[in-house]
Amino acid sequence: MSQFTRRESLGMIGALTAYGLIEGLFSRDLFAGDVKPIVGAWLTDLNTLGQDLKNSKMKDVQFQVKMEELYRKVDLADLVKHVRLDELAAKTKLPDNGAANIGIDLAKIEGAPSKPVFGRQIFAMKKGRSVVPHGHDNMCTGFIILRGEFHGRHYDRLEDHADHYIITSTVDRTFKPGEVSTISDHKDNVHWFEATSDTGFIFNVHVTGYDPKWPRPTGRVYVDPNGEKLSGGKVKAMKMTSRECHKKYG
Repeated sequence: MSQFTRRESLGMIGALTAYGLIEGLFSRDLFAGDVKPIVGAWLTDLNTLGQDLKNSKMKDVQFQVKMEELYRKVDLADLVKHVRLDELAAKTKLPDNGAANIGIDLAKIEGAPSKPVFGRQIFAMKKGRSVVPHGHDNMCTGFIILRGEFHGRHYDRLEDHADHYIITSTVDRTFKPGEVSTISDHKDNVHWFEATSDTGFIFNVHVTGYDPKWPRPTGRVYVDPNGEKLSGGKVKAMKMTSRECHKKYG
């Protein structure tokens, strides 16, 4: 390979595969051709990890650690330079509120799992637009910033009440290309990403419904993190609908 050793490229692909990046680039012919043959195997590895989570062989916070181990091994920001995103950006009309949600197809990738246990998508947005503040029920998810910069915030959801949650801030910083965040029901469970550059692209993978005993429906829960400040750094975050959240924060 002209730019990387085989070992370096394998490591980078493994890290990106963990967040749904590879299949999207492959299916849109946006990824360098010389690494395509090994993509399927990495997707299979990710699927095995997701199966372990869904089969209760690991806890959700352990799943987060496993995902993060993949990207810590490589400089993802350097690999981003070798990804051809211009074609995808040119074809995507960015919305005036919130983020465009671009689905990804695994069918074109030789060796990829035919029935993956993980969902995947690309979020694309303009400056000032957001993946609005929300948490999850019975869901693990991972983000990787591919292009642009974001103001990323995470919160732990400490208590659930009829009309609000009690949350506390855990992450509040700038995220740049190649950086990753993960979420589970028990760690950093609310997140909010606002594009601070002209455009921004995020790749996401998620595993849902992994805990059969979870008491609430699987999916997103929308919150207002700028609520009443309580003692000990806690916040009373009112529950919101998707429409309300996008109107205020999209």
